[in-house]
Amino acid sequence: MKSEFPKNFLWGAATASHQVEGGQKNNWSQWETSEERIKNLELRGEIKKHGLDNFISGRACDHYHQYKEDFRLAKELGHNATRISIEWSRIEPEEGKFNKKEIEHYRDVLKTLRQLKIEPFVTIYHWPIPLWLRDRGGLESKRFPEYFAQYAEKLAKEYKDLVKFWITINEPEVLTSSSYLQGVWPPQKKNIFLAIKVYKNLVRAHKLAYDKIKKIAPGSQAGIAKNNAYYQAANRNPINIILKRAADHYLNFWFLDQIKNHQDFIGLNHYFHNRINWGFNKNQGIKISDYGWSLSPQAIYHVLSDLKKYHKPIYITENGLADAKDKYRAWFIEETLKNVWLAIKDDADVRGYLHWSLMDNFEWSAGFWPRFGLIEIDYKTLKRTPHPSALVYKKIIESNSIYI
Repeated sequence: MKSEFPKNFLWGAATASHQVEGGQKNNWSQWETSEERIKNLELRGEIKKHGLDNFISGRACDHYHQYKEDFRLAKELGHNATRISIEWSRIEPEEGKFNKKEIEHYRDVLKTLRQLKIEPFVTIYHWPIPLWLRDRGGLESKRFPEYFAQYAEKLAKEYKDLVKFWITINEPEVLTSSSYLQGVWPPQKKNIFLAIKVYKNLVRAHKLAYDKIKKIAPGSQAGIAKNNAYYQAANRNPINIILKRAADHYLNFWFLDQIKNHQDFIGLNHYFHNRINWGFNKNQGIKISDYGWSLSPQAIYHVLSDLKKYHKPIYITENGLADAKDKYRAWFIEETLKNVWLAIKDDADVRGYLHWSLMDNFEWSAGFWPRFGLIEIDYKTLKRTPHPSALVYKKIIESNSIYI
């Protein structure tokens, strides 16, 4: 049965500045080349396996210079929306001093999208921070929310005529956990008290930024991109139920509950199905991505259903898989969108789907080897080649429907 998505549904893909632009000078780029970081990679055998260049973002996809070609490709693939991020360290390389050249660069990026009739979703903060902010304590600083609000205010003033959808922060819980609990991302600290402090700082930062944006551009929409997983109790065993409820509360809903009066929409990033059976990640019989993540397209139905309680429009701002050979991507997109349509049928107010990612990119601490792109990047020549799955996705977009 051919099942149509709502009229004016937004279709596209997402990127993040540090992962695609190249030429960065921020806390991440410095950490990538640090002696301690390289030594740890050597000890784990990662450099022998992938080579040192894999772990240094360098020129990345050179999207900074090739964005017009990339967006033209997106348009050819049927996209009418895209998600980008603006690099804080480019805009504000010194505290309170804003770089006019970089402001104009991103203005041209946004104008290019508008000319192509591609709706931009603009992420204000997608994880790296300027070096001056790192040196002042970074996310741990009491002043971080004010620093962030000042930066967000500047972007809103500059681009209010070009941007309707603002995403303040990407995946605050993933950033906090990876940097301050697991200690695998900069600043590589393992301290639960610092983690709590940072998480609360991010709540306050979002609220302050939201208020600034809405004051400057009251007609715009502002929210966050929140990573939510489907936690499934394998059975009615009380332990499994307790673990599910705890995971849902702390990992899926806590941040959203704190900002429920400071968001116009929910940006959903969704990758994970976590089956609980006397412990987490007890998944069975599921296809696996190159990155080792289980592929469960049906999980998104449950996550979207859980978000209905907030009574906010939902845009899926990331969803995808590492799949270098494009083996599962078409199947994954089709099956995911079937479940998105079913959630909409059951009254989830979903208004857009942005696949992760538009192109292969630098996957943070893993580097370049995981390939999430609808468009393959040859990192030697920087040639762009759409995968067959991108054409399958294009057909869905053009018909604004899916066969259930």
